[in-house]
Amino acid sequence: MALSTERLGLFNPAKPMENRLTDLGPRHFWQYFPPIIQQNYGKWAYHEILEPGVLVHVAENGDKVFTVRCGGCRFMTVENIREICDIADKYCDGYVRFTTRNNIEFMVDSQGKMEALKKDLMSRKHVSGSYKFPIGGTGAGVTNIVHTQGYIHCHTPATDASSMVKSIMDELFDYFQSMTLPAQVRVSMACCLNMCGAVHCSDIALLGYHRKPPIVDSDVLESVCEIPLVIAACPTAAISPTKTDEGKKAVKIKEERCMFCGNCYTMCMALPLSDQKGDCVTVLAGGKLSNRISPPRFSKVVIPALPNNFPRFQETCEAVKKIIEAYAKDANKYERIGDWAERIGWERFFEKCDIPFTEHLIDDYRLQYDTYRTSTQFKFTEAAWAVSKAVGGIE
Repeated sequence: MALSTERLGLFNPAKPMENRLTDLGPRHFWQYFPPIIQQNYGKWAYHEILEPGVLVHVAENGDKVFTVRCGGCRFMTVENIREICDIADKYCDGYVRFTTRNNIEFMVDSQGKMEALKKDLMSRKHVSGSYKFPIGGTGAGVTNIVHTQGYIHCHTPATDASSMVKSIMDELFDYFQSMTLPAQVRVSMACCLNMCGAVHCSDIALLGYHRKPPIVDSDVLESVCEIPLVIAACPTAAISPTKTDEGKKAVKIKEERCMFCGNCYTMCMALPLSDQKGDCVTVLAGGKLSNRISPPRFSKVVIPALPNNFPRFQETCEAVKKIIEAYAKDANKYERIGDWAERIGWERFFEKCDIPFTEHLIDDYRLQYDTYRTSTQFKFTEAAWAVSKAVGGIE
């Protein structure tokens, strides 16, 4: 039975695009703006950070929007989301937004509401005593860590995301709640080389890394996998068909071609990739997306392999803290970590951060001629000299 236009209240045959609803793409952003932002859209005079985690945007007509930013988490329980909604209903007329780095932002239109909101947020704690909604992550401090899924959901991780991020933020929490660093520091984490965490352009990036090719379980591979799909899934053509001694269909892997991406395991569970001893954590540094002071740049590998010590990752936490403390002590104001490293030279960066430098960190990809240091300004520090001796036999 056809429903009338009056009953639907939406579709008008004479004007088919009027009040059109669709499930393709996101809803229009305008409906999610608080009224004060709708009224002043495109008419903001300036904004400033009042204190760590608290911002104010001032419109041309004098209207103000106060934003309180809290650290959120990548995986949230239903109870946590309901609590966020309750806070938004109580102070923000039901409006709340999430940033791209998993922060929660509550927006209010008066300083009185902002102070009451802050007091409420700081009073909410877990049973262990830690803050449920820690305020911070703005300005010259450490922002919330954006990360991937880790052991909880992903099937190809080389390390865990949630536990590593928790451990590192425990160490860096004072930097999250303050603005005492030379500039903003963005930390990202991806649990494998597929990098759905986009760690390739962060000040400090943590990457789970597989170092061994998949194990071929030939006993079950023929019965649980479609071998042509497995072969086609490999981006480097490292997999080819073969047969076992018993005549079963199987595959073989050319190890020198394998890039440890896990695509084959996605197609076939008989090719497990995770390995307790082979998997490790790689630390990268110096990347950024900002175009201020210097162009955007990719991160560079600074520590190739740290032990995958789940769940507290002591070595990784120590390395990240060491880099940030050296940066905080030596960098100029407004310099990002990559800008600081470029100014003092990457050779000096390794020395100041007390990170061992090896020949494996030398830029040797196929088009490396574009990125070699070819000027006379190359700084021969003790670390660079030691590597030159090891690689080139210099006495």
